[in-house]
Amino acid sequence: MQAQKVKLATSNTESSTVYPILFIIGLVHLLNDALQSVVPALFPVLQNSMGLTFTQLGLIAFALNATSSLIQPVVGIITDKRPSPYALPIGLTFSLFGIIGLALAPSFWVIIISVLFIGLGSAAFHPEGSRVAYMAAGNRRGLAQSIYQVGGNSGQALAPLMAAYILLPLGQKGVLWFTIVAAAAVILLLYIAAWYKQQVAYTNRPLKQKKTITVKSTDKSIGNRRIITFSICLLIFLVFARSWFHAGITNFYAFYAIENYGIPIADSQIYIFVFLGAGAVGTFFGGPLADRFGKRLVISLSMLGSAPLALLLPFVGPTLAYVLVAIIGFIILSSFSVTVVYAQELVPGRIGLVSGLIVGLAFGMGAVGSVALGVLADWVGLTNTIIFTVSLPFIGLLTFFLPSDQKVREMHN
Repeated sequence: MQAQKVKLATSNTESSTVYPILFIIGLVHLLNDALQSVVPALFPVLQNSMGLTFTQLGLIAFALNATSSLIQPVVGIITDKRPSPYALPIGLTFSLFGIIGLALAPSFWVIIISVLFIGLGSAAFHPEGSRVAYMAAGNRRGLAQSIYQVGGNSGQALAPLMAAYILLPLGQKGVLWFTIVAAAAVILLLYIAAWYKQQVAYTNRPLKQKKTITVKSTDKSIGNRRIITFSICLLIFLVFARSWFHAGITNFYAFYAIENYGIPIADSQIYIFVFLGAGAVGTFFGGPLADRFGKRLVISLSMLGSAPLALLLPFVGPTLAYVLVAIIGFIILSSFSVTVVYAQELVPGRIGLVSGLIVGLAFGMGAVGSVALGVLADWVGLTNTIIFTVSLPFIGLLTFFLPSDQKVREMHN
């Protein structure tokens, strides 16, 4: 009877949305990104206990994000050819070992090695997690990606609360509590992997066949191929710029608030929580809005709508800053899931590769921003670094060069 239920669910995936799977993979995305968020949440503790510079903190963030993100396109290419359901729980097991190492690390270099393990686990999870969301989406791809991505953004939003209420009171060894989070994620992913494996076996549609169809579709003209290549490159650059902005706010705005507002570390973390929490809400609404009004429009408005407000942020008082970071977070992260769906429609049939490029590579390139902004903060000061950061959303003007949703559909018809 159970097998029959699973079979029925998988057979209806193409037309109907499998919400239980979406909610579980979204929850695991929350747990995975919460584990990643332990690293920047630990920064104030490490700065006090080990005397790390902003440059060293930037290098830690780079090691995490570069590993977790730059490897994702490789994982995507491999799993497009051969889906790997059990890469999901195996990847989170790497993260579990990384969390243990981070809690017990006695030096800067052991911290680097530990975050590399956390990054490897995340790199294995994200492309396959995005594929699970795609398979369970039915005809609600925008909504499905929003459910999946809002889990990740919610996990990131927990970072400042972790810092304020767990890591600051307990110190570095407080990270050991997050082994429970990692173990729970592994258990849930064993269930997801079983569903994923049964669906692939039932549908029995090798992705090679999809790729062949895609190649024929996108080879209609040289012009279409050039538009698609240009659009993917531009989309990666836009996500790259958004990631620099994200890195600047999440990694360094707390220090800016401490320096300029004279508030304690715990209070400074609330700004980051408000930014990321509002961003998680924006991520959820972005997908359905894109389904209704168009993906390019949401991508454009998310950057250009937040740009003037971001410019005001360094020049307001501590109370108004709460309001601004909330509105900015909601607007700029509303396109988080939309960019993935837009890219999937540009290059249909390459779910893993596209997810790796947009969520992985582009976000990983943003990890360079963590190092660059850390060096910049040591060189010209936090205030000037934040002013540079808040100017980045104006790069959203380039979204007008992306093809419209209708044009994307026409290229593949």
